[in-house]
Amino acid sequence: MSDSTWVSTSMPYLTPRQKGQPDAWGAEAAARGGKGSQRIVRADEVPAPEEVAALLGVGAGEMVVVRRRVIQLDDVPCELTDTYYPVSIARGTRLAEKGKIPGGAVTLLAELGYVGTRVREDVTARLPGAEEREVLQLAPDEPVLTLSRVTLDREDRPIQADMMVMPAHRQQLRYEMRIG
Repeated sequence: MSDSTWVSTSMPYLTPRQKGQPDAWGAEAAARGGKGSQRIVRADEVPAPEEVAALLGVGAGEMVVVRRRVIQLDDVPCELTDTYYPVSIARGTRLAEKGKIPGGAVTLLAELGYVGTRVREDVTARLPGAEEREVLQLAPDEPVLTLSRVTLDREDRPIQADMMVMPAHRQQLRYEMRIG
């Protein structure tokens, strides 16, 4: 299953889970007959990189909380995701800890009073860096898709920014929208 193209939509990852439900990735992978897991390799406060600062509306270098995860499908790395939060939201919460969050971070954000109502995503393609090649088990000439996402609350305040890197040959992104 890990060698086939994965068609992914964003909506399940933006919706808080009901109590007792698995995180969105685990549920999506299981529904397709696979095992979705993740390794949290970092969770702490860091200076905001320029692109993240712009997404979160903070100054470049201002402290933010980051959670770095290696997303796996059937124990094969399929995505690197760095999720950033303003320190005013995440400091002192499970978002700033390496442990897994029951129901996922979006569920915890909702419990803390932060619910996303609008999302903006940008997708680009490029060749991976050395660390990305190593973690995602790619050849130097295999491109990756990068997806940057900012989630905003009902007052249009940024509450979360995601920076994702995925092997292009194993991923297809699908966007569905209703007009009117």
